[in-house]
Amino acid sequence: MKRTKPEIPETKPDRPKRAAAIRYDAAKDDAPRVTAKGSGHVARRIIELARRHDVPIREDRALVEILSQFDIDRQIPPELYRAVAEILAFVYSANGQYREQQGPGQGGPADPVAASRSSAIPSS
Repeated sequence: MKRTKPEIPETKPDRPKRAAAIRYDAAKDDAPRVTAKGSGHVARRIIELARRHDVPIREDRALVEILSQFDIDRQIPPELYRAVAEILAFVYSANGQYREQQGPGQGGPADPVAASRSSAIPSS
């Protein structure tokens, strides 16, 4: 009887390969800023920190590619306002759902202003 080796499923590389984070402070900024970007281990760390601090995460490969081209702390150019507006709408919605799940008097994330105006965007 011929022995066959068990097939080992092909493993996918850890996701995300790249990530970027943005933050918008209407009191200080005219537009959102890129606050973090990276690939591999750095991307995983960005996502880990976002999760730890209740910062909503939205996957958008094309936007990460664009944001990764900008320097850290640079404001987003007007050409990207629409895409960033969609992310901020997602963030506001996610925060509203979070508060609803917590119930009255339970509060929200530890830093609701930062969480409501920050977002991490991974790509796969």
